[in-house]
Amino acid sequence: MEIYLIRHTAVAVEQGVCYGQKDVDLAETYPEELEAVKKNLDGVEFDKIYTSPLSRAKKLANDIYPDQAEEEKRLMELHFGDWEGKVWDEIKDPFLEKWMEDFVNLKCSNGESFVMLRDRVLEFWNELKAQDHNKVAVFTHGGVIRTIQAIEENIKLEDSFNIATPAFGEVVVLNV
Repeated sequence: MEIYLIRHTAVAVEQGVCYGQKDVDLAETYPEELEAVKKNLDGVEFDKIYTSPLSRAKKLANDIYPDQAEEEKRLMELHFGDWEGKVWDEIKDPFLEKWMEDFVNLKCSNGESFVMLRDRVLEFWNELKAQDHNKVAVFTHGGVIRTIQAIEENIKLEDSFNIATPAFGEVVVLNV
């Protein structure tokens, strides 16, 4: 099965802002980025299309494949809890420093850990691989794509940050 992992396009968020599951607007460059993603997917026909329910992924999926994408909550980005929408350098949570030392295992304040992200993504991934499809599109987020790549390459979660985060609008194709 060929699985196309498609990262959403650029967002209208200032550099340094934490926005995991916060629903944020797309950048003004969206129309051009949409055309670039369409070009990368030109001629590819999918048996199944999934999308994160966050608008930045869902809009891209629906603009390319109207009313064909199934929303899948397990494809959402990491939930940063109380830190969502805040500038990293301005977060006053005393737990932030401890979390930075072990962000893989510790949950963000009222959010989730990377282990929790991996577990929900792994559950989705295993279900997907058990299905009988030829080509599948997955519209999602950088952290989810990196997690799937780590799963497929048997890379420990703590080492997964050695995998480059896909660029906005990038398409990563895996054969599984």
